[in-house]
Amino acid sequence: MSTNDHTAWFTHDRFGMFIHWGMFAAGARELFIMSTEKYTNEEYERYMPYFDPDLYDPAEWARLAKQAGMKYAVLITKHHDGFCMWDTQESEFKITNTPYGRDITQEFVDAFRAEGIRVGFYYSIIDWHHPDFTIDHRHPLRDLDNADELNNGRDMERYREYMRAQVRELLTDYGPIDYLFYDYSYPERSYRNFPGKGRDDWGAEELMQLTRELQPQIIINDRLDIPGDLVTPEQYQPSGAMTRDGEPVVWEACQTLNGSWGYDRDNRDWKSPDLLVKMLIDGVAKDGNLILNVGPTARGEIEPYAVAALTEVGAWMRRHGRAIYGAGPAAIEPPADGRFTQRGDRLYLHLYSWPYKHIYLPDLAGKVTYAQLLHDASEIPLSEAPTQGWGTLKPSPPSRNPIAISGTLALTLPTVRPDVLVPVIELFLAP
Repeated sequence: MSTNDHTAWFTHDRFGMFIHWGMFAAGARELFIMSTEKYTNEEYERYMPYFDPDLYDPAEWARLAKQAGMKYAVLITKHHDGFCMWDTQESEFKITNTPYGRDITQEFVDAFRAEGIRVGFYYSIIDWHHPDFTIDHRHPLRDLDNADELNNGRDMERYREYMRAQVRELLTDYGPIDYLFYDYSYPERSYRNFPGKGRDDWGAEELMQLTRELQPQIIINDRLDIPGDLVTPEQYQPSGAMTRDGEPVVWEACQTLNGSWGYDRDNRDWKSPDLLVKMLIDGVAKDGNLILNVGPTARGEIEPYAVAALTEVGAWMRRHGRAIYGAGPAAIEPPADGRFTQRGDRLYLHLYSWPYKHIYLPDLAGKVTYAQLLHDASEIPLSEAPTQGWGTLKPSPPSRNPIAISGTLALTLPTVRPDVLVPVIELFLAP
């Protein structure tokens, strides 16, 4: 695995919860509505007197994350709309000025820490609400006839000072924070006369330095337009282990349950629990993590389907966690429609589809002492599979002893597929 000391826990734990939540949940039309519907600040602020997540129970969220097998969680503290989910002293546009009136971030930190789950913050370096944030291609005011004039007097240096002050609050007032997810840079994009924004606009080097000064062991992502501790592919699974300049790099796939980050009432395009497990396996097999998103409602509840799906994922993780935690890629090609992960002297074969009777593993004969289905520890017979007849593979009689001859290893499977989301065979490697 490609790790250093302060990322070792991250590449061990492999699975986290993302929580995209904020005042945008009241609109229930994804989290970009301020931009997509081109609201002015005044128009968007109409949600503020009504945003009262009275059913928010962070302890219940933390229990769900733990039950699902998630080892860390990242909460949105401020998204692109600029609304702050903590009692910041830098803005009045914050949760404590709503009917809810309490610091949601503090409650989140306390509840998740109590369950032994590591805590991370998401902080948007974009802010459509701030008066000094210059209009660009995503800004809600981008299409106004006088948008150019509205940029007069806006000062990104004042905005950078605002960001640094808020980051200082987040990294000073809540104890040790394990992960800071900055979001995001777009220097290559432009619209009309408005350029995109990158490292110089954020003062990225200074912001990164401040972050590390305040929390030396924190993990920082790659979205300040300068390298961080990891890269973060979003809404896709990489084709292989990720690299930077040809060298392996820590990475984490950011995935949604239904294609929407924030609460989207009418989006029913849910991923199935077995697909969620396959995405997790696929990432670990390529030396990566998965952070899986939930988008709570404006009353503070995680949707029933999300709860049900994560509960199923958790049932799989309870039986198969040792093929995920502390595991990484294996230096062997898996059979068709399967993935290998490895942890020490254990090799794990994840079967996305269930073959009939036998699986053949080239070059593993003589290297495996025992095999079992992981969910119930039931033996899988081993044998060498020499080439016979017209080049077909036919296994010799099963043996409980280590295979002595180098060649293809045959696993003899039960006809009926195990009733788990993804069956896993645990192979014990010879010393």
